[in-house]
Amino acid sequence: MPMLKISKLADYATTVMDRMALSPQDSFSAAELAVVAHIPAPTVRKILKLLNEANLLVSTRGARGGYQLTRDATRISLAEIVTAIDGLPAITECSQVNSICALEPNCKLRGNWRQINTKIMKMLNEISLAEMNKPLKK
Repeated sequence: MPMLKISKLADYATTVMDRMALSPQDSFSAAELAVVAHIPAPTVRKILKLLNEANLLVSTRGARGGYQLTRDATRISLAEIVTAIDGLPAITECSQVNSICALEPNCKLRGNWRQINTKIMKMLNEISLAEMNKPLKK
């Protein structure tokens, strides 16, 4: 069911990627990331798999292998991370591309919800992974 809340897994993915962004030249194993991010190793492995499938990470096998960001943290948006883990965010059922809301034929709110959803996605696209590690501007 769609909702405005970002999943815990997407939150953890942002944390994992933030840790990687601090040393972008290094490769990290799932075990290393689990320790530095304080997230259980099975969860980190799941996150890494999803981020790798979304081409946000690259993996290398072998003794010197591990995971690295595919590009600089300034060029990775929060929208990409959230979408890799949760799919496209949707504030309401009717905000989704393939909505199955029973009220849709009689509802005049769908356009407004979609516009709100678009603005949220725009904001998530405008915030980079690198910006998440900086103090909040007031």
